[in-house]
Amino acid sequence: MDRRCGPARAFATAVCALLFAAVGCAGSTGAPAAQPPTPRPAVPILMYHVIGAAPADARLPALFVSPAHLAAHVRALRDAGYTAVTLQQVWNAWHRGAKLPRRPIVLSFDDGTQGHVRHALPVLRGAGWPGVLNLAWSFLPAIGGTDAVRRLARAGWEIDSHSLTHPDLTRLSDAALRRELTGSRTRIRRAFGPRAANFFAYPSGRHDARVRRAVRDAGYRAATTVERGFAQPTADPYALARIQVGGSMTATALLRRLRDLRR
Repeated sequence: MDRRCGPARAFATAVCALLFAAVGCAGSTGAPAAQPPTPRPAVPILMYHVIGAAPADARLPALFVSPAHLAAHVRALRDAGYTAVTLQQVWNAWHRGAKLPRRPIVLSFDDGTQGHVRHALPVLRGAGWPGVLNLAWSFLPAIGGTDAVRRLARAGWEIDSHSLTHPDLTRLSDAALRRELTGSRTRIRRAFGPRAANFFAYPSGRHDARVRRAVRDAGYRAATTVERGFAQPTADPYALARIQVGGSMTATALLRRLRDLRR
């Protein structure tokens, strides 16, 4: 061996060692280490109906939540570390790797009534939160028309479908079922933009295998039920659970229910 090569060989060896250390080991391609998959958390979806005082002749008074109760719910949820998101954000986290806040929660409001704009909008806006309106198209006059719904959309609310006329979908013919599903989606998207009505809420929670297939075929990405629980990323996307909030539920009771259902 030529001794004159010794210093050069030693220098080359030292350089190689530094390079190997930088990439992790000899023969490494230099590609970044694989990252663990983003967790897909279960997410609670709250289900509200009318926001306002129940009249004396209300048929279902339990569905009326006072503005004061709603405000107390939002304060308690925020203090407990929750942050409201839309269903689209949940979907993006579950299926596209997007991130969610540490404790995400969806506040959904069914049907479409003036209290959603008059009371729920300012309460959620005060927290910087979006809501989700599940609009039954026939309720559009009750909520105040397209201008009222556009106010919600401009505030970051998601506008989803709750059918055309709020029927029991399981009792409809195939043709009538398609009209309720595709008709409502088409009208909502024409009125409020192509990002609306990607999700569906079953009127009165009524669904079966035929209805779920029809919802999928109508182009919806997922649908929510009235079955109690957290919405799970591994569940049937057309049978996502929700948590109904009644008029007598205090903020403390709501937090307790969330704790119990999380276990």
